[in-house]
Amino acid sequence: MSTPVHRLTPRPAHLLTSLAWWCDKTPHPEPCKYYFKKSPRPHKPPPRFRSEFRRRLVELALDHAETTQSQTVRFGPSCTNKRSRAAWSDCVKLYDDTVVQLNRTLRGLDSTAPADVRCTDFDAQTWLSTAQTNIDTCRLGSEDLNVSDFVLPAISNKNLSDLISNCLAVNGALMKQHSNRTTANYREHFPSWISRHERRLLLSTSMARAMANLVVARDGSGHFRSIQAAINVAARRRSMAKRFVIYIKKGVYRENIEVGNDNDNVMLVGDGARTTIVTSGRSVRNGYTTYNSATGGFGGLRVIAKDMTFINTAGPLRGQAVAVRSSSDLAVFYRVGIHGYQDTLYIHSQRQFFRECYISGTIDFIFGNAAVVFQNCMILVRRPLRGQANVITAQARGDPFQNTGITIHSSRIMAASDLRPVVRAYKTYFGRPWQAYSRVTILKSYIDNCISPLGWSPWLRGSNFALDTVFYGEYKNFGPGSSTRWRVRWKGFHDITSPVVASRFTVGSLIAGGSWLAATGVPFKSGL
Repeated sequence: MSTPVHRLTPRPAHLLTSLAWWCDKTPHPEPCKYYFKKSPRPHKPPPRFRSEFRRRLVELALDHAETTQSQTVRFGPSCTNKRSRAAWSDCVKLYDDTVVQLNRTLRGLDSTAPADVRCTDFDAQTWLSTAQTNIDTCRLGSEDLNVSDFVLPAISNKNLSDLISNCLAVNGALMKQHSNRTTANYREHFPSWISRHERRLLLSTSMARAMANLVVARDGSGHFRSIQAAINVAARRRSMAKRFVIYIKKGVYRENIEVGNDNDNVMLVGDGARTTIVTSGRSVRNGYTTYNSATGGFGGLRVIAKDMTFINTAGPLRGQAVAVRSSSDLAVFYRVGIHGYQDTLYIHSQRQFFRECYISGTIDFIFGNAAVVFQNCMILVRRPLRGQANVITAQARGDPFQNTGITIHSSRIMAASDLRPVVRAYKTYFGRPWQAYSRVTILKSYIDNCISPLGWSPWLRGSNFALDTVFYGEYKNFGPGSSTRWRVRWKGFHDITSPVVASRFTVGSLIAGGSWLAATGVPFKSGL
């Protein structure tokens, strides 16, 4: 179906000249000029300030995203096989969310909006980063299933990606320099200003069980036998502002669960990581995209998962197979087990915090483009297939202005029990660059002898891709694998010695955790 043609009224020459001047200051000036010229919005006075231009850029990106989203939905009947339909289905969800993120940014940057809608520049950069990541994920799904020649508008839409990249660059220039709060004497704490009831609910498992809105039990003693059935009830409630607690009794739940992007403030509480287990075996080899292979998928705002385990049972022979995928903004995973082989944990986008979690896998098993901190976690490297090497992270920051990255802080990186007896037979690396500006830091963590002395791996053997543009940093780690003496000599590797530099990647800075984590009741350390 052809795209509707908007009748264009002539634009005043001074407006085009002014916008062209602004566009020339962006990373992608040509699509900026072209789409401003084609914009159906009423013309306005030229922007006087960068903040005005930023708002106009977000409007422009939103218009183009809505057009692409509509084209993608209409393309559905052209999907003639299971694989193309799977790729298309992901793209519809991802472009829906891109429109949501751009709308959210546009409202948040409106100085006349209500206080609870307005956002900081940091918030805006997070949501713009997510909008950009969604576009990349749509394209990657078609590659997963070898339907790259499938001419879906969303897959080939580079112009929208360029428009959002311009938004990121201009908003990035406007972001205020964070004050150096991380030099304060932070400690693990439960903030005193949270109400006693809320703190007990979110911290105490027994309290959460007693106050649960719904109970799930395999033996029929709860409201539902299925976790997804309870999540669906949460999605239908009228108010999204109040925390909705689902208590999941001990048992093995063989299902794939999904907390939708419009299902906010959901909390899943189990009986413990060893006793409440969610398991499934989807994989790319079985016809699912990496995105949709997840045993547990989490969207919406402020998701909390606690005292439970997610497993993908596809095994090492079936390639990409996700146990948990999260694109929930301000998400917390506390005392959660996440286990698989390749692509175990998909930290897809937004801001996330993992505390006292157990995460295991082989290849790229913590991957994605969220801003995420793992604190007091156990990261276990499993035995891969013969001839394979282990890679812990594959971070996907593709734009230098995205405020994303992976931090592993005060954690333990160790060989799992199956790798330990043969640890010398396999190479294990901290990470490799999935995208050009990949960013990973490891701070004050224990590193055992499973890690290669080189520390980091190129994307492919012999490749020079992104070795100068990544940021891979290590700071004050300890243990037999922590020495940086023989690390790679890339421009993008940093043996960090300055606490000021290291502090940029802490809870307080990378995910602005001081402004939202306290309300969850989960313990955290904001600084180094």
